[in-house]
Amino acid sequence: MLPIGQLLPVSAEPVERADAARNRALLLDAAQQLVREHGVDGLTMDALAKRAGVGKGTVFRRFGNRTGLMLALLDHSEQKFQAAFMFGPAPLGPDGAPVDRLIAFGRTRLLDIEVEGDLHRAAEQGSARFGTGPYGLHKAHVLLLLQAAGARGTLPLVADSLLATLTAALVTHQIEVLGYTRDQIGDNWEWLVRRVVSPAAHVE
Repeated sequence: MLPIGQLLPVSAEPVERADAARNRALLLDAAQQLVREHGVDGLTMDALAKRAGVGKGTVFRRFGNRTGLMLALLDHSEQKFQAAFMFGPAPLGPDGAPVDRLIAFGRTRLLDIEVEGDLHRAAEQGSARFGTGPYGLHKAHVLLLLQAAGARGTLPLVADSLLATLTAALVTHQIEVLGYTRDQIGDNWEWLVRRVVSPAAHVE
């Protein structure tokens, strides 16, 4: 470790890398907007180039092809989701009440699945995903909020049960086949969360 005040010579290379990362993030933000406005079919290399105000060659150099773009978009979406629930504003972020954060977690995830369902379904393949990666972080977060909200029971299992209702395969089936809206599914998520956290209040 360098002593305080002793600086390494500044190179232009890290700046270029930072600029490249920032430009890539801006392209992916534009891609996410296109998907949310026009669906996955509306996201083409041409459409992204036009929305971002860059040449199509720039988009191809960044992502290679449309498959590469879609995979990058999924990773970008997941990183934004994680940043929002760990560091963002209430109700999803740390300043929100535990129950409100749980409700916002589900509703936000549902929006991502509605517009990026194919990508999320592909990412859900295989049992290995349950121990590490995004699922592990999601489960740890939901478990922490359940504990903070005073929920009872075997909370790791409760967290798994809640997250099971947010799988892309189920949500897209509910929307595309059963005809439910995202708001209806979100309302059911909120009902479920409140029942899990305060079951006595929902006894009929």
